[in-house]
Amino acid sequence: MITTDFAHGSPCMLDLGVPDVPAAAAFYGAVLGWDYDPMGEGDDGEEMEGGMFNKDGKMVAGLGKLTEEGARPAWMIYYTVDDADATTRAVESAGGTVRVPPMDLEQWGRMAQYSDPLGGQFAVWQPGESKGVDLVDQPGSLSWTELYTSDAAAAKEFYGGVLGWRFSDMEMPGGEGTYTMITPAGLPEERMHGGLMELPSEDLALAGGRPYWHPVFNVTDCDAAVAGVTENGGSVQMGPVDAEGVGRMAVCLDPFGADFVVLTPSGS
Repeated sequence: MITTDFAHGSPCMLDLGVPDVPAAAAFYGAVLGWDYDPMGEGDDGEEMEGGMFNKDGKMVAGLGKLTEEGARPAWMIYYTVDDADATTRAVESAGGTVRVPPMDLEQWGRMAQYSDPLGGQFAVWQPGESKGVDLVDQPGSLSWTELYTSDAAAAKEFYGGVLGWRFSDMEMPGGEGTYTMITPAGLPEERMHGGLMELPSEDLALAGGRPYWHPVFNVTDCDAAVAGVTENGGSVQMGPVDAEGVGRMAVCLDPFGADFVVLTPSGS
């Protein structure tokens, strides 16, 4: 369960990088009921290509124009840390790569972006005036984070060392493998915020064979959300399917190929 107290190691923010900001704003507005609030002008007077997504007046995610050459459109998930500089040193010591070194975003906080040793990209946020998103674990907001990786043991060693996560394994129904659930250090299991699953490299084609993170969004009606995805230029990789004890879910791609999951939790 993700909450907005944002303890060390818990997801607190996410943003989407795409080549066409207005088209992405329209897509997620149709699928998830989000409103888009553009940033406006930067310090140089130029219009900034990005802004924030809101749901019922509460901030749920960020949106920006993809500028990194060769990068694929994707969601970036940020995890709260007490000290972004210390986390950066831990990433480097554990064999990860610093993609964006720690930097202050005015008074709002301090951020950095990394790749794990196998190439999975993630980010951290050291809060200032902004702690993170305003709404989680409710319809139209982030409810889980998930890593697909080619080496679960290596992922557990890296992220456990860098972010202090604890892990618990469960066998998936039908012999489909092992799913590892993630809990921040020092918190009870009901504060699990994500999971990781080992897949062969050929099943990670979306990121060129490298591991990748994606968000899971809570929706009131998974089938209606999937219909919205396909009607607005997106596609479905898997589902909708019923997962026992979890809910009804589907793995989707937006029109640019950024992946995300929609989930109607069991009992909702």
